[in-house]
Amino acid sequence: MRSFYVKFIVITIGIMILSSILAFLISNTYYQQKLKPLNDEKNTKIALDIATFANDNPTLNLEAYLENIAAIGYQLYLVENAGKESYFGADYREKTLSESTIEDVLNGNIYHGILHFPQETFVTGFFANELKNTIGVPLTHNGKNYALFLRPDIKLLFNEMHILFGWLLALTIALSIFIVIFSTKYFLKPISKLTTATKSLSNGDFNVELDIKRHDELGELSMNFLRMARRLEKTDEMRKEFISNISHDIRSPLSNIKGYTNLLENENLSAEERADHISIINGEINRLSSLTKQLLLLASLDRNEDIMKKSPFNLGKQMKELVRNYQWLISEEGIMLSYSLPDIEITGDPSLLHTIWDNLLTNAIKYSKPGGTIEISIEERGKSVFITFEDTGIGLKQTDIERIFDRFYRVDTARSQVVEGTGLGLSIVASIVRLHAGKIHVNSKENEGTTFVVELPIN
Repeated sequence: MRSFYVKFIVITIGIMILSSILAFLISNTYYQQKLKPLNDEKNTKIALDIATFANDNPTLNLEAYLENIAAIGYQLYLVENAGKESYFGADYREKTLSESTIEDVLNGNIYHGILHFPQETFVTGFFANELKNTIGVPLTHNGKNYALFLRPDIKLLFNEMHILFGWLLALTIALSIFIVIFSTKYFLKPISKLTTATKSLSNGDFNVELDIKRHDELGELSMNFLRMARRLEKTDEMRKEFISNISHDIRSPLSNIKGYTNLLENENLSAEERADHISIINGEINRLSSLTKQLLLLASLDRNEDIMKKSPFNLGKQMKELVRNYQWLISEEGIMLSYSLPDIEITGDPSLLHTIWDNLLTNAIKYSKPGGTIEISIEERGKSVFITFEDTGIGLKQTDIERIFDRFYRVDTARSQVVEGTGLGLSIVASIVRLHAGKIHVNSKENEGTTFVVELPIN
């Protein structure tokens, strides 16, 4: 298969040749329709001036006069009434001329051979060195009637120009091909780099460098390609991190279950120790079950499966039920809860949206300090509703805020002294919000608290 470089050169040269042919045909048509009549008119006037001068000067040596005319760039053919022929200047390539034409000119008519010369695919009215491609006028000298046929001697007048135009055409073609070959290589160089970069990406090497300083389409393409490479690199890192995290999160509870199961085989365990071990095993099983459910939900959200079952429901009522379910835990942690939950009806999936509120509220409880506060509010603005969860907990670092919605990303729990989660909750929250064509915003300061604001369209 030919490379794009060769194809581009072939196509470009083909366009040049086709354009030259079309330009020639158009120019020829323009000559035939516009310039040839003017050329015929100009040469007719010259021939009539020569005939008039000869008629007005009977003592003039006609042959010497016509020789002088021929010397300055004309081909002449003179025919007497008696049939004697004379040629002056360069010889004609084709001397065919009908007797009727000669007779017609001898009878006082003008012959417009240039104007009526056949129209072919060449500027024939100008370059054809034929006797019939002339202007014929009657001439009278010393009482004798003549027919004078005249055309410019193109070879004499334009011989140097022929050579000049020939070299000009040859150099134009050669230089055009030369410039096309090297300019094509220059223009296609960024594409070659993109091809190399694409191969690097396919081999897993995301460290590619491209010229993004160009201010044209190729520069924009290079910039978008680099942006795509960085996103792929980030996605690949997240994939590796995801595999590592999920392996750890599954292996850790399984190891605990296996260890405590082995301990249960000890017949010397007291009833209290056995119950404690069983409780730990059940906790690890619940942890695995929760992780599995969240992974299945994320997989469904990623595949954009038709899991959404939208219907109108009362958002304020749903939030009040959620608060009621966690009231015991909030009281147990010594946290003060305040809320403003007006009855607002929206359209969405109640089950998926409940997952959002549950995650945000449990996070607020988990990361709040004893004696802290949590505020929940619902506010309708135009065609959107804003749900706010604000706490006075440990807050987040800027680096945490940037990655808070990444899968398996966990805030540094060493400083919070809380139980680790799966790291999937907020990722699920972001996916559900996106499915509902909404937005989620985070505002947090370390050791001061965190605010999550979910914006959803009412319909």
